[in-house]
Amino acid sequence: MSKKTIFTPAAPAAIGPYSQAVQAGNTLYLSGQIGLDPATMQVVEGIDAQIVRVFDNLKAVAEAAGATLGDAVKFNIYLTDLANFAKVNEVMARYVAQPYPARAAVGVKELPRGALVEADAILFVG
Repeated sequence: MSKKTIFTPAAPAAIGPYSQAVQAGNTLYLSGQIGLDPATMQVVEGIDAQIVRVFDNLKAVAEAAGATLGDAVKFNIYLTDLANFAKVNEVMARYVAQPYPARAAVGVKELPRGALVEADAILFVG
């Protein structure tokens, strides 16, 4: 099985020793994305803007690998306030259609750079 890394300037550059995504065979693993604007590398303001930016970033990485978020089989969502769960549902529905992928949503104490939300995904690209 071959393994390759994915990079696109349309999503934030990695801020640590990891890749934006790694494809192993027919599986694409998207690293966690927070609401960083790829042009400024600053977290966008507010939960609503951060959720959209997270999904835009994931979408950009998926597209760099020749995939779409419609190919997702699993999302993991991390929220510093679970009261924002419904907002994530609303935005996520704009990026994926039924049948929806599997998903976990976890409340966490804090995220990098003071972000309010983070998400990663696994895509099937075969």
